[in-house]
Amino acid sequence: MSSFKINRRGFMGSVAGLAATGLLPQGVLAQTGPIRLGALTPLTGSGGPYGPIMVKAIQAVAAEVNNAGGVLGRQIEIISEDDQTNPEAGVRAARKLVDVDKVSAILGTWASSVTTAVAPICWESGTLLATVSGADAITALPHQGYIIRTQPTTILQGRKFGEFAVEQGVKKLFFFSPQTPFAESQFTNITAAVTAAGGETKSMIYDDKKPSYRSEVDEMLAYEPDVIVLGGYAADTTVLLKDIYRSGYEGKKIAFAYSVNQKLIDSVPAEIVEGIYTIAPSPAQSSTAYKRLVSLIGVENPDPYTTQVYDQTNLVIMAMAKAGAADGKSIRDAIRSVSQGKDGEVVDNALDGLKLIAAGKAVNYEGASGPCDFTDTGDISDSQFRYEQVEDGKLKLLKIA
Repeated sequence: MSSFKINRRGFMGSVAGLAATGLLPQGVLAQTGPIRLGALTPLTGSGGPYGPIMVKAIQAVAAEVNNAGGVLGRQIEIISEDDQTNPEAGVRAARKLVDVDKVSAILGTWASSVTTAVAPICWESGTLLATVSGADAITALPHQGYIIRTQPTTILQGRKFGEFAVEQGVKKLFFFSPQTPFAESQFTNITAAVTAAGGETKSMIYDDKKPSYRSEVDEMLAYEPDVIVLGGYAADTTVLLKDIYRSGYEGKKIAFAYSVNQKLIDSVPAEIVEGIYTIAPSPAQSSTAYKRLVSLIGVENPDPYTTQVYDQTNLVIMAMAKAGAADGKSIRDAIRSVSQGKDGEVVDNALDGLKLIAAGKAVNYEGASGPCDFTDTGDISDSQFRYEQVEDGKLKLLKIA
């Protein structure tokens, strides 16, 4: 009678490869039910205009993969929670996702204050956290590699605001912001760019719950700025813009695109917002991943956060296949091998990536938000920015750079 030995590592590698394509019969791999991923997004509050479409993108990727057989022989279940753009609500939702739902990863946290509050829950439980928040302090936390960020840091964003103000001929810049985790860094980096060009700056931190900012606007007017930068969210920015208009200020205004969005523009008289410049990280609109996302969710111009969570979902799914496991630590350890795989074949979606991984090939994901290459601390390496201006009640694209 002949005999032979099976190398356990080789066998398990083969199983993982087959499972990545969903080709294993039900029950061959551990019968642990679906792989659960959490979508923690702002369905209400200041980020409410963005959360629902972000969830739609996450669910679309999961559905596409599930329809092709899933990953590791299992289906993916997306559990969506509303963080209400509020740290306390975000913590309650994260605790449910981690303790009750047992998710392997949490995707999409938007407000920096929410991400900062939720992050310790993730690294203490070994749950990967993928965020679109920009505050520099987030990846300075002792997160042990459990945070990846697809949003450019506030350092980079502040520099872009300052450089754009310089292009507008700024001599004196006034920065308005509520107290946020990114306010100080934003202003510091704006100031660095403006002072390098011979200008000067001043800042004010305001209470974002006030019904009027007339006293704050009076202080701004006394400074006589030629450019104002608005660093708040949509609700407080709306009130502030009305008071600025009533004051008779005629200088230039620059804002985050997430606050001065089309919803805000449509909600106020046209003269209040006419001429405002907005800045935001730009999706990779010429990429095949962006075009695929548009087709998947039926949205013609998905915002930067939606493109980012689309990329996060694809990356997490491919990382599980690469690792042969669906726990947070395995995802953490494998995600850079699929996001920036050296000499890997370029892919723009998880389906193609899973096939290559099953064949033992390296992959390099290029996403709808751009190249998803992460530093050792979890920050995205680079990003393009989108510059627009309100003209006749609509946002007009000026440039992408």
